Amino acid sequence: MTNQMPDAMFKSGETSASARPSTIARTTVRIPTPSGDDIEAWLYVPEGPRPYPAVVMAHGIGAIKAGGLAPFAERFCREGFAAVVFDYRQWGGSAGQPREELSFPRQREDYRTVIGWAAAHPYIDSRRVFAWGTSFSGMYIVDLAVSDSRLAGAIGQSPLVDGFAAARLGSPVKGLQLLAVALADRVGSIFGRPPRYLPGAGRPGELAVGTAEDALFGEKLMTPKDGTEWRNRVAARSLLSFTWRRPVRRAAAIRCPILLAVAEHDTMAPVDPAVRVTEKAPHGELYRFRGGHYDVYQGGRSFDDVLRVEVEFLLKHGSRDALRSSSLLPVRPAPSSGGENRNA
Repeated sequence: MTNQMPDAMFKSGETSASARPSTIARTTVRIPTPSGDDIEAWLYVPEGPRPYPAVVMAHGIGAIKAGGLAPFAERFCREGFAAVVFDYRQWGGSAGQPREELSFPRQREDYRTVIGWAAAHPYIDSRRVFAWGTSFSGMYIVDLAVSDSRLAGAIGQSPLVDGFAAARLGSPVKGLQLLAVALADRVGSIFGRPPRYLPGAGRPGELAVGTAEDALFGEKLMTPKDGTEWRNRVAARSLLSFTWRRPVRRAAAIRCPILLAVAEHDTMAPVDPAVRVTEKAPHGELYRFRGGHYDVYQGGRSFDDVLRVEVEFLLKHGSRDALRSSSLLPVRPAPSSGGENRNA
C-alpha cells in the first residue's frame, strides 16, 4: 500500500488556535474529567470532507506530548486523520496533583475519556477512532484494544506490554533499591508527604526508572524543543502501580486490528511479550524495525519507516471501505528478521 487546515469549530472548553511555525495548524483544548482535573490536548483537523477518522495519542512514562509526538500527529493529519494528542492528568499541560505521579488506572481512564471526547466531536467519525501509544503506553493500548469496543484499531510502537518482564530487565539489586524507595514514598503519601522523585532516565548504575545504555539518548529526544517546561522525573510511588500488570496475557481477547512496531534490540521494553501479542491477537500485525527503543522517534534511525507503516495501517483500517467491510484478512506468519512487516 502506498501512502501518500482545519476549519475551527470550538466547543466548550476549547481555545482558539495560536499561530505557530508549522505546516499543520492545531488547536489546544481542555477536556473535562470526573475528578475535576482537566486534560490538555492538541487537536489536529485535516482538510477534506467530514467526518474524519481520528487517532487518540499519548506518550510513555515520564514524557509529555510536547516531547516528540507532534511529528506523528502532523503526518496522520496530512493523511486525512484528525489527531487528539493529550497529556495525562498530573503531567504536562493537564491539571492534577501531585505532579509527575503515574497511576495506571488513572492514565488508562484518561485514554478512555479522550476517546469518548473524540467520538463525540462533530468533525470526527465515531466509528473510526484509533488509539496510539508509545513505549510505556503500549500497556494501555493493549488493554484498551481488549476492553474498549469504540476502537476501530490500535497502534503501539516500542510497546511495553508486560510490566513484570520489564521489572526483570534490571539487576535484582537495583530492583530491590527501587522497590524500597517506592514503598517509602507510598507510605509517605499516606501521611501527606510530597513525592520522592526518581529521574526518568539516568546513566547505567544510577537509581533511575530507565538506565539502559540508550536512556539518555531517549531523554534528549523526549525533551521538548519548543521551550515547554518538562521535568525528567517520576514519583517513586508510581512504580507500584504497574510492575505487576501484564496486558500481554489478554492478547487473545483483543477486539480490533492492532499494529505493534517492535525494535530489533529493545533494552527498555521486552520484545518477546510484544511479539506474542501480535501472534495471539486475532487481527494482530507486527512490524520489526531496526535499532533500539528510541529509534521510532524523530531523530532515530527508524522514524521514517515506522511512521510509514503506521500510516499504511491507518489507511487500511480507517477508510470508509474498511468500515463497510464485514470481515478481515487472516493473520500471516511473523517475519524472522528486522525491517519487515507482518499484516493481518
